[in-house]
Amino acid sequence: MAELKMDDSSRVEAENVTMEGARNVKVRRLISDGDGATGFLMRKFEVGPGGVTPLHTHSWEHEVYILSGDGVLVYEGEEKPFSSGHFIFVPGGRLHSFANTGDGVLEFLCMVPATAKS
Repeated sequence: MAELKMDDSSRVEAENVTMEGARNVKVRRLISDGDGATGFLMRKFEVGPGGVTPLHTHSWEHEVYILSGDGVLVYEGEEKPFSSGHFIFVPGGRLHSFANTGDGVLEFLCMVPATAKS
């Protein structure tokens, strides 16, 4: 049976995102299958100035909440600007990427199904 997990996100190790096309991106796996999560996973991404997540697609959807910073979502060939407080739903199978367009760190939460592979 899963146990309660409650902590400060800064205490979770930030891992460099090493996928081809990623630049200046770290991820903190806040809630994972290792915690007993069976429905969804929660990740916190930190994209430094000039950073970008890889342009990619996958079968699962994800829900994103922008904590801080300014950026642009590249979605199916279109650029869609966003800033702190925005939320984004990315359906599965759609080509997408997040880029930091500001001077500070772009931080966002990303929730994906527990069946997601990356």
